[in-house]
Amino acid sequence: MSVLANWREVINTANLSPDKEMDVVSKWLIITRAAVFTMTITSGMIGGLLAIASIDNPQWFYLILALLGLAIAHASNNMTNDFFDMQGGVDTEDYTRALYAPHPVLSGLLSKRQLVVAIAIANIIDAVIMIYLALVVGWPVFVFAGLGLFISVFYVAPPLKLKHRGLGEPGVFLVWGPLMIGGTYYITTGQMPDAGIWLASLPYALIVMTVLMGKHIDKVGVDQSKGIHTLPVILGEGPSLWLNMALMISYYAVITALILTGTLGIWVALVFLALPRLVRVLKIYRQPKPEEPPEDYPVWPLWYVSASFYHNKLAGGLFLLGLLLNIVFPLSL
Repeated sequence: MSVLANWREVINTANLSPDKEMDVVSKWLIITRAAVFTMTITSGMIGGLLAIASIDNPQWFYLILALLGLAIAHASNNMTNDFFDMQGGVDTEDYTRALYAPHPVLSGLLSKRQLVVAIAIANIIDAVIMIYLALVVGWPVFVFAGLGLFISVFYVAPPLKLKHRGLGEPGVFLVWGPLMIGGTYYITTGQMPDAGIWLASLPYALIVMTVLMGKHIDKVGVDQSKGIHTLPVILGEGPSLWLNMALMISYYAVITALILTGTLGIWVALVFLALPRLVRVLKIYRQPKPEEPPEDYPVWPLWYVSASFYHNKLAGGLFLLGLLLNIVFPLSL
């Protein structure tokens, strides 16, 4: 079906070809930048699988609600960032955000008022989910959700503007690692994560951080001109490229340490099947960014972020598969 093909294209590229008719679902997938939701679902599922492996009676319904809440929160976060960056004069028609994919307002998909209403609706739904889970599981739900909301909103919102102060990348590490994974674990088990769970939340957080780092490396010149001090602007493009490569490699080092200490089961070693992809990505990072986009390349002028996300999807998926197999066939050192 053509509509399904539209959805698949938007999920894969964050764009819809100009020769295709925009349907309602594709429109909202673009507005919420659903192409990157896989990272949020992966973080939530890591917490869920760690929980399922830990207790005999995991709360499946609470887990599903937590995953739904995380996806809606990510959608709200993306729309909120677009709103505040537009209000602050960062997002303009010639800025990177409006070039690699349609901006909700600048592209004409929504009015400013409609974007605000969409953000409000998403936050209301998430608030209902949060309050319900806090009532049935415990008050720490408010802590996990509140901290995540704080970092997400003030990522670009004044007065903190974490992204502008080199704190956006560490913030993403905290949200997609300890907060999402630890929070989902708590919701599914009703128990606070122990040291092993907190440690197990770190590897995937590293490669989510590499995706944001890649995006900010792609924008280092324009961000610097706008006074946006992301970590790559502070460090410089060259050191940031090397740092991001080190972060990708450290994913495998941390997982190795967790397996050797018995914190994670041996099946998680399946992540090493992603090493050939890592090698291809590292090669891209060691070469200059091309002057022109390759044929049919959908998200130009972004470049390094695509490579980071390409690695993230396989490495994260294999992490999930390893956790699942360790539930079915437990095996650890």
